[in-house]
Amino acid sequence: MNFVKQVVPTLLLFILCFNVQAQSVKNVTITGHVIEQETSLPLEYATVAFRDSKDNTVVTGGITDGKGKFSITVPAGTYNVSFEYISFKKQSLLKRSLLKNTDLGNISLALDTESLDEVEIIAERTTVDIRLDKKVYNVGQDLTVSGGTVSDVLDNVPSVSVDVEGNIALRGNDDVTILINGKPSGLVGLSSNEALNQLPADAIERVEVITSPSARYDAEGTGGILNIILKRSKLQGLNGSITANTGYPNAAGISGNINYRTGNFNFFNTTGYSYKESPGESTTKTEYFNSEFDDDGNIIDDSPNTYLNEYRDYDRVRKGINTNLGVEWYINDNTSVTGSVFYKDSDNTTETKNDIFEVDNVGDILNETFRLDPETEDDKTVQYALNFDKQFGDKPGHKLTFDFQYENTSEDENSLITENGLDSEQVSTLEDQDRLLLQADYVLPLGDDSQFEFGYRGNFNTLDTDYTLAYYEGDAFVTDTDVSNNLIYKERINAVYTQYGNKIKDKFSYLLGLRMESTGIVIDQKTSDDYDDKDYLGLFPTINLGYEISEDQSIMLGYNRRIRRPRSRYINPFPSRSSTTSLFQGNPDLDPSYSSAVDLGYLNKLGKVTLNSSIYFQHATDVFTFITEATGETVLVGGTEIPVIKSAPINLATNDRYGFELTATYRVSKKWNMNGNFNFYNSITRGDYNGVNFDADNLSWFIRFNNKVTLPGEIDWQTRIMYRGPSEDAQTKTDGMFYSSLAFSKEVFNKNASITFNVSDVFNSMRRSRLSTTETYISDNDFQFRQRSFNLAFTYRFNQQKSRQDRRESSEGGDDDMGFEG
Repeated sequence: MNFVKQVVPTLLLFILCFNVQAQSVKNVTITGHVIEQETSLPLEYATVAFRDSKDNTVVTGGITDGKGKFSITVPAGTYNVSFEYISFKKQSLLKRSLLKNTDLGNISLALDTESLDEVEIIAERTTVDIRLDKKVYNVGQDLTVSGGTVSDVLDNVPSVSVDVEGNIALRGNDDVTILINGKPSGLVGLSSNEALNQLPADAIERVEVITSPSARYDAEGTGGILNIILKRSKLQGLNGSITANTGYPNAAGISGNINYRTGNFNFFNTTGYSYKESPGESTTKTEYFNSEFDDDGNIIDDSPNTYLNEYRDYDRVRKGINTNLGVEWYINDNTSVTGSVFYKDSDNTTETKNDIFEVDNVGDILNETFRLDPETEDDKTVQYALNFDKQFGDKPGHKLTFDFQYENTSEDENSLITENGLDSEQVSTLEDQDRLLLQADYVLPLGDDSQFEFGYRGNFNTLDTDYTLAYYEGDAFVTDTDVSNNLIYKERINAVYTQYGNKIKDKFSYLLGLRMESTGIVIDQKTSDDYDDKDYLGLFPTINLGYEISEDQSIMLGYNRRIRRPRSRYINPFPSRSSTTSLFQGNPDLDPSYSSAVDLGYLNKLGKVTLNSSIYFQHATDVFTFITEATGETVLVGGTEIPVIKSAPINLATNDRYGFELTATYRVSKKWNMNGNFNFYNSITRGDYNGVNFDADNLSWFIRFNNKVTLPGEIDWQTRIMYRGPSEDAQTKTDGMFYSSLAFSKEVFNKNASITFNVSDVFNSMRRSRLSTTETYISDNDFQFRQRSFNLAFTYRFNQQKSRQDRRESSEGGDDDMGFEG
């Protein structure tokens, strides 16, 4: 079956649902029910076309709803009526006289068995779908993430990179907003990298990479948006899947999703439990400069430098359960209500062993200190969500939606630190966060090719952070009142937006939007009775343009203005210590950073090769930069006074970022597929602080390559390699890093199940090496967050009709008919 001949007419019919006719022609309503011949199940999104019986040109058409039903208004006349669905044989009613309201009854479509293999190849090939303002990455074909987590998935998505600590960046920019199903979610929690390391990859249907967000989305996140779409089946009856995995270093997990659809109700649940040990290590060698100079550069104190070598071993255990339970109620053909409850409970421990050696200039040991930090972390999240969806029957895509979401998250961290076997410090961080989301969106199609939209979103967040540091003195712990504090951080964001999109002659598309956000922040320091608030108003225009040069070539141009707001940790003036010699301190005077970005993309399909490239530029003001400087304080380490170093964020002038990105896919044969992603960018920072110049030019790049081959015995073999180039800022140089993984997968039990074995970080080379230089010290650090790991996963699917379901999901596409989704 020719995929283009099947899909292109479907897309065209989406925007031809109501063809304008002369008012003198009588209109009639034609109804019916499209079902699958073998099972009598309804076929959702089947295409119905009404063609002139004389020249067979399309007059109008539409698609079926979730129950396989259609109701289409046409001018009275004689038509050739056709019914189509991907991988099913076309059914036609020729020269049918439709002069009055008519019910065509059940239309049965038979499965086109000869096309099944070809369609499955197509479903695999369309791993990345390009939209006007986003790239959609379908997860299902990625073997290297089977049995893994969301972080593993994101690290294989074009444009996205995940560093050794799980921090996420988009085109090298770490200010990324992460959404779940288009909204902020308790799945992410207070610490996004930790939460995403526990959410199973098998729960994900697709990831949307939004580098030029439309006005529909929050303006937060100068790097862009990652929207993670979770699986939810639309099949009738009971269906689902379950995945169990085990690995080394010790890891085990089980997750499953189940769906039961009957009548007007659809019940769904996704639940997972995971246990994972993640050992790591780091080495830091620091030379502190003790010499002092006068203003003319003459030495006034030639004390010898101090050398400190720190060796850390991390033993992490991550375990937890999360579940999402919900129900959809289809009140009628056009109205539905969805309610869900999400719950997450994780119990994590991190034991850090830190050997600190003071050495002389030839490396001989002068003093040694052993520091043990056993930290426990208990996280809990509960989230309630309610969605109302009203589809108006007069025009496809005419809809009104309301969303309500409430979430409470708590995170308790406690540790009892010992030095040389004796109690030293007690550290406690208790966080409790309440988040409320209210949202309303209205979409109105105007004619066949244009669309108007407006909406409101309110985000109301309160974060209570209680930090306590106590030192062991005499025979008891004494609280350090200079550090311990209780911070109440409140943030309210009210936003309204509007956008308009249009298509001109099926060649040129544009989506123009404007968003206004009012932000209010309250900083309440309970410990010191300090109170501060900030209010600011921002306008955020967005422009997305697309032009289809031909069926195989198109260009896209996007512009957007974004904001990066300082979070509570960034503005908390009370310091938190990561070790005895270093601390982090927030800056309450930190202002938001604004950025404007332009993105020009080009897509070209050359037979078996697909090229998607883009050039982008971003200018940001008042950017956050983390500076490191001496506090003037010292601590005793092995009898020697060591200066305490402080890291803090500041608004440091401007940043210009430009780059080039290329994603290429090559379908060598039915059993061999390759794709690669290359991202080159340069970040230019200009600014001065306290008389110190922090100008920096950071030229860096990363490249990722995937190769998937079907071996004899129908065993799939996938290999992925990645190299991240070196980078540099005003104080730190970071070396390049190489990473690779491989996986093997085999379908079993008549393709109802699969077994996958993968190896992550094959050469154990995922290490971060940095050299930091300041006026007071030079430090060389080598850090490995996690080691090479092996994982074996088994997935069993029941009543999913795997190949057919994959094709249905690919046919659904976006949330709107015209491709204007924001």
